[in-house]
Formats: sequence, structure tokens, C-alpha cells
Amino acid sequence: MSGAYSEHYAFYEQLRFYYIQNRGKIRSRYNDLTKKFLAYNDSEINPDVFLRRPQFEALEMYVFIKEFLDNAQMYEIFDDWRNRRGNFSDASYYAIETHGDQLEIFDMESEKQTDKLFKQMKKYREDYPNYIYALTMGLGKTILMATCIFYEFLLAGKYPRDKRFCHNALVFAPDKTVLQSLHEIVTFDKTKVVPSEYARVLDSNIKFHFLEEAGTTLNTIDDSDFNIVISNTQKIIVKKKHKEPPLNEMLFASSSLLSAVYGDEEDELRESDNLTINQRFKKLCRLSGLGIYVDEAHHMFGADLEKRLRTNAAKTSLRSTINMLADDLKASGGAVVACYNYTGTPYVNNQVLPEVVYGYGLRESIRSGFLKECDVAGFDNVKSEEFLRVAIEQFWNKYGNSTYEGLKPKIAIFASTIDEAANEVRPAVEKILDKLDIPLSTVLVNVGDDKYTKPEDIRNFNNLDRIGTDGCNKQFLILVNKGREGWNCRSLFGVALYRSPSSKIFVLQATMRCLRQITDEQQTATVFLSQDNFNTLNDELNKNFNMEVNELRSPSSTRKSEYKVRVLPPERKIKLRLISREYSLHEKGYNTPIDFELEGIDLTKYTAVMREKKNLSLDMSMWRLRNAQTCINAGFLSVINV
Repeated sequence: MSGAYSEHYAFYEQLRFYYIQNRGKIRSRYNDLTKKFLAYNDSEINPDVFLRRPQFEALEMYVFIKEFLDNAQMYEIFDDWRNRRGNFSDASYYAIETHGDQLEIFDMESEKQTDKLFKQMKKYREDYPNYIYALTMGLGKTILMATCIFYEFLLAGKYPRDKRFCHNALVFAPDKTVLQSLHEIVTFDKTKVVPSEYARVLDSNIKFHFLEEAGTTLNTIDDSDFNIVISNTQKIIVKKKHKEPPLNEMLFASSSLLSAVYGDEEDELRESDNLTINQRFKKLCRLSGLGIYVDEAHHMFGADLEKRLRTNAAKTSLRSTINMLADDLKASGGAVVACYNYTGTPYVNNQVLPEVVYGYGLRESIRSGFLKECDVAGFDNVKSEEFLRVAIEQFWNKYGNSTYEGLKPKIAIFASTIDEAANEVRPAVEKILDKLDIPLSTVLVNVGDDKYTKPEDIRNFNNLDRIGTDGCNKQFLILVNKGREGWNCRSLFGVALYRSPSSKIFVLQATMRCLRQITDEQQTATVFLSQDNFNTLNDELNKNFNMEVNELRSPSSTRKSEYKVRVLPPERKIKLRLISREYSLHEKGYNTPIDFELEGIDLTKYTAVMREKKNLSLDMSMWRLRNAQTCINAGFLSVINV
């Protein structure tokens, strides 16, 4: 691209390129503990790492922003980059490829464009650093978030006066479904991402506060460290008061019960701007060094993402609550260290959000094998029962007799309403299964109504990927408004959606559920849609991922693989002189006897001698006889004739 940049221009790609080109210089400025932490998770140093490559790259950028760029605002980082100031004074990296186009950033026209982008970034800035990490569904954003929090606490413990590091963490989930998935932060084995000697320190100091129930109070100690508060937005968010409190509440406003629920002082309940502030909000305002982590922000695809993450217009928005937390902390001498938003896409209406620090998209994840590939079939002019018959038959023929890591493959059949699921979809599914001789016990219904969904069904739904449970044996899942963001079912291989839902983004959220990776070999899922839903899926993929339906299945000819390239010097031809020698083997005869010159040799020393021991009594008689004869000869004895 010469003279301008497209709407797909992504500053985070330039930032990543700068980091790669200057990794050695950048890491030399890190703390020793940080270097050890990164080395533990780097596959080039430690072959047994747990994090996937995109997760580790996002962690690298997280540390880069914090320890090299000192938690600067994104507009400040961009301004230094475009003006070659400070850490970006080296201009050797500026002309790079972006989306297949060559970016020459410092020509006159592109300077106008970057100035426009800078003004946009500065306009939407917050009073605290605000970053977006865009990793597509299935890459492990929750684990990445936990890893970043563990890193923060380790560094905050060692350098307590360094204001760049978080001493406490608030994790926001958008709804109850995603809140359940955040239990993984509590149960996660820290030694997978933290050296064991430091993991023990974290285990002994971290305090988890899981606000799952509506009436749960937050019991953090004021000004304490290493608290991880996990909650959905509804339990923390500041709400606008639309009417006066009931008389009984006004009458007993000073009671200890009301004070325990809403706060320590009655006059703090309602501010001048007509807002209701709950006890949990006030407790959070008494924690220092607070880092805020917004999980699964991609559930707000499209215009909602921009509205919820940026706009200050809506007083009940999540962003407004975070801003009020920042204001209250600042007033009390504290601060929000930064807000980290984890989303599934860097795009809003096909435009890149400027606050993105790192992105790894759906297309790249499929081509790299981090997700399943996907075949999408669209049906037009068919009845719902015929649609279900074709979908179930094709699914069963393709996956029915297989298992994957010991798990049976599953298909999610989405209905628009509870009545449709109970009175249309379920009877049709059972009829089709009966014809295919498939046990009806493989059907599970989860529609959010106690009349049709029992506690056992909820338990089985949560155990779909757990071998040895009844949930593992369920294969045909009839759902209503379930199984969207936050639902992790790796054994899901199919999705069927015939009726068009009221929310278009639901089509994208539902179909992506079957893409999670299972087995080391890349598998292929199948999605069955009505033609209207097929078109909706294509539009939503374009808006949110800048891709089309046919890119969910990468042709083998275009599938990308990672290769390590070793540069070799050019070939040299060398002339070699051939040297040869010939050897012959001949048999040599010996006809003359060999003279060993043995004549005249003394052989007595080689003579064999045998010695025999006589009887002891015989030896004594002979000794006496010899002694008597000696005495006679000497004249000592007389001769006796017998």
C-alpha cells in the first residue's frame, strides 16, 4: 500500500514486529524474575511448556507493554512509534508488510492517515491504560488471563513499590455461563505456567473470592494484597436508580442488615447522580493496585463491543462501572493499574480496534491446527423435520462409530424457543434416532426450564467431556440459549440450526462451539444451517473476523505449516584426484620340514615326578630300624644273634 493505509491497518502487527526485531534488547531490561518466568513458558527454551504459541506470544506482549513501555497508554505508544521517539528511535523496522501490502509509513499521505488514527485513539482514551488481547475462541484466553495475573502477583510481591504491577485482580465475566468457566482460574495447576518454587508462594498467598450467588458479600480485607475477585458484571456494576426506595427500606435504612448488604455508611448508598452502589463495589474501592480483567468480551460482537468497551454515554455500562472504580481509587490515593480486555476478535464492524495489543484470529487458528476445520452445509426450501433427518443421518454416518480421546462425538441442535424444543424438535429427533436404531438415552435436553430440564440433565451437560459419566454418553443435545460463549465441549463435532434466531450474532456464537481442538490430529466438524442462517454466518464472519465461510475449511494446498529454515552457503564444486591401489592374495607352500633346534636341550626340568605319602606307622618302624643299625655300627650296641 503506498500513500495510505486501509481500514484493516493494525498497529498491533507493527508493535509485534518491533518486538521480534528487538527481542534481545527488550528482554535485557526485564527483571531477573521476569526472564525466568518467560523462559519457563518459552517452547524454544523449555520443550515441555504448557502454553500454546499464541498464548505465549500474547504473554510476551503483556510483559513488553508493562516492563519496557511502562504501562503507557496506547495512543502514547502509537505517537512515539510514528515519530520515532524514545524506545522507537531505531527506524530500521518501519517498512514492513501488513495484510499483503507494503506500508511506507513516512510518506506524506500516510502521515495524514496515521495522524487521523492517533486522534481517534486519543479521543477514546481512558484515565487508565486500556488494552485488548484478541485471541479467537478455543485458544485458551482464561488460562492466559490466569498466567498474566500470576506474573503480576509474583512481581508485585518482589517489587511492592513498583506501581506498574497489580497487587489485586478483578475478573469480570459477562454472564453466569462464562462465570462458571472461570472456575478454571481457581483450580488451575499453577506449576504448568509458574516454576514450582514460585507456585508454592502463590498458593500460600492468593485469596480467591468467587461471587457466584446474587447475595454473596465480598469479604476482602481493606488494603490487602493478592486478592482475585471473580464476578459477573451484574454483581459489581453500578446501577441507575429508577424509583424511590420502598418505605420499609427507608425506615430500616440504618439497620445492620442493610448496611452489610449495601455498604458501611447509609449516605454512600445513593450518590448525587442517582446511582445505586453495592457493598461489593465499595469493597473493591479499598483494594490498592487493582488490575481489571474483562473475560470473554467477544460475547459482545459487533457494535455492542465498541459501545460496551468505549462509550461513556451509558451510565449502566461496564465501562462506566470501571471508570467509577478508577475515580474512587484515585480519590483514596490508589489507582487502576490497567484494564485488560480479552476478546475473540480485534474487529468491530470489519475495522480493527486501535487498543488491540495482540491478535490471533480464527483463520490463523484453523490453519495452524489449533482449532478444528469446519464444513458448513446450507439448506433451502426444506421443512424442519427433513432438515433434522438429513443433519442427524449425515452426522451419524460421519462420526457415529468413532471416539476421540475416549469421548463420543456430539451434535448440538439449537431451537428458538422452549416450546419448539419440547414439542417439535425433541419428538422429531427421537423419531429419527428410532429409525437409525440409536438409543434414545443419548438425547439430552437443556432449555432452562425445570419442566423439561432436570438437575440430572444439567449435571450431564457439565460432564459431556468427562469419561466414565452419564454425560459422556450423551450425543444429541437439544438446546435453547445454552452452549454459547464460555461453553467448552471439545467432543462437539456438529451444530444444527434451522430457525433464524432473533440475534444474528447467535448464529456465529453457536456455530463456533464445535471448533475446539481434540486429539493431536486436526479434526473436521460439520455445521448444518438453513440458507438464511448460512448467509448470516457469512456476514458475521466478515464483520468480526474479516473472513468468509469457505475459509473455515483450509484447502490442503493452502494450509500453512510452520517450518524452521536454516540458511546454507552456496554450493562449491571441488575436484578430487582418484587414488587407487590393487592387492593380490597368493597361497604360499611349505614342503621342507621345519627345524625347531631341540637337540642338546636339558629336558630334566620338564620331567614329570610323582610323590606318594606312606602310612604313618610304617614310617616310624623304618626310622627305628635305621637308628638301631647306626648304633651297632658305632659300637654303642651289641650284636644279638637270634
